[in-house]
Amino acid sequence: MRQLGKIHCQEINNDDNAPWVIFFHGFGADCNDLFSLGDMISTKKTYNWLFPNGILEVPIGPAWMGRAWWTVNMLEIQEAQARGEHRDFSNETPKGLPKAYDAAMEMIRQLKVPWNKIVLGGFSQGAMLATEIYLRAPETPAGLVIMSGTLLHQEEWKKLIPARQGQRFFQSHGEMDQVLGHKQAQKLNTLLNQNGMKGSMLSFRGGHEIPAPVIMKIGEYLNSIQAD
Repeated sequence: MRQLGKIHCQEINNDDNAPWVIFFHGFGADCNDLFSLGDMISTKKTYNWLFPNGILEVPIGPAWMGRAWWTVNMLEIQEAQARGEHRDFSNETPKGLPKAYDAAMEMIRQLKVPWNKIVLGGFSQGAMLATEIYLRAPETPAGLVIMSGTLLHQEEWKKLIPARQGQRFFQSHGEMDQVLGHKQAQKLNTLLNQNGMKGSMLSFRGGHEIPAPVIMKIGEYLNSIQAD
């Protein structure tokens, strides 16, 4: 484990001069959850990998704790599921998002890698945080990977996206995702594309997960971007 600011991270350092991929885990997981992707994602280029640990400890079951970037009202999500709906976050700013953003930005400052050598990404809540950082960063990062994420405070993001004009992103989402709805992911994709970014969404027949076709496509995306 490596500590950068207040955040503990797992890392795979292959080459000090290579670009970095930073993947933020989802709610209730931890920095080990996505760690295997560093070996599973096949790239022609050499990348270093950083997997940060969420800043909060949260209960996810009897005597079972996980990590998170901000708190989530799981009851609201479950109540929406019971109605056959999905919780819509598109007009909300999570209360803990600014604190998570500040901690992640300090982590990146201490990493001491220029923004054009950093690909940001994540799964679920981690994908939301990665998108927030990507859009607010003082310089344009090398890339953005959104795995099973969703749309947050859309008016805020709508103002920020034009500064990333022409930049390509990768997005994936399960058509049967019961946690974060596919339609909201499509809304995020539309918002990004209509305001100047470029990226299609890989939809798959599955739920809240990262299947093999997504892993393969992330590798292709990393091969295609200029991260050096």
